[in-house]
Amino acid sequence: MQKVTFKNQYDMKVAGNLFIPKGLKRNAKNPAIIVGHPMGAVKEQSANLYATKMAERGFVTLSLDLSFWGESEGKPRNAVLPDIYAEDFSAAVDFLGTRPFVDRNRIGVIGICGSGSFAIAAAKIDPRLKAIATVSMYDMGAASRNGLRHSQTLEQRKQIISEAAEQRYVEFSGGETKWRNYLPLKLSENADPITREFHDFYRTPRGQFVPKGMPPELSQNRAVTAEIKFLNFYPFNDIETISPRPMLFIMGENAHSREFSEEAYRLAAEPKELYIVPGAGHVDLYDRVNYIPFDKLTAFFTKYLK
Repeated sequence: MQKVTFKNQYDMKVAGNLFIPKGLKRNAKNPAIIVGHPMGAVKEQSANLYATKMAERGFVTLSLDLSFWGESEGKPRNAVLPDIYAEDFSAAVDFLGTRPFVDRNRIGVIGICGSGSFAIAAAKIDPRLKAIATVSMYDMGAASRNGLRHSQTLEQRKQIISEAAEQRYVEFSGGETKWRNYLPLKLSENADPITREFHDFYRTPRGQFVPKGMPPELSQNRAVTAEIKFLNFYPFNDIETISPRPMLFIMGENAHSREFSEEAYRLAAEPKELYIVPGAGHVDLYDRVNYIPFDKLTAFFTKYLK
């Protein structure tokens, strides 16, 4: 593994970890896979694991920090700009496709959680991504607009928009940034099951990683005025135009996020596959190698990046 950086088209430095399989033939052109981390995470949380395991299976892999997160550039930190997130995946293709040991016609992508929706957004306008896999995908647009299982009403959405708009005046006038505290450091007694599931990963040694210079209580969290940017994000619009490039949607049987993979699969054109991991929840597929179907991912990319 070696640390790398490259620029996206907005002249922002994107940081990544490049994994080279042992025994790689450097004088040959090899397939490569980009791995995107969950929303609010960094590459050290889940993406590096996937990149390592797929490199062990013979693929050149690149895990990246999305702009505004981790070691990548972008201010303010933890900003929400899904168009730039999608651009980062294309910039990763730029980088990999110019390595002498990578076949630029055999580059695929794995998007975990929110990065699944960003990878799809990138693939719709970047045909260089030849095979697209998502794991525990969140459609960050639909989740922000409607809540899980459409639990948020239009009036509640409008209230969130109104509060964020008023908060812009506060911050423009020099006031403090207001954060959506999705994931407190200490779990409250009445925390809901989904918060508990994320807390068990992000706030425990299992998956805790606080980027340098980031207060622990702000890691994984986003500003109120930034979060509403997701309301304009519709990654599944025109998803069928990715065809004939293949898509694989992996989700846990018990994942609270199932609706997003199921909807993407419904809308996508062939070739497509929905793969359900028995007994697994959403966060299980971040790091529990007994659940993560690496054999399935290997077969998918071996077939379609041949």
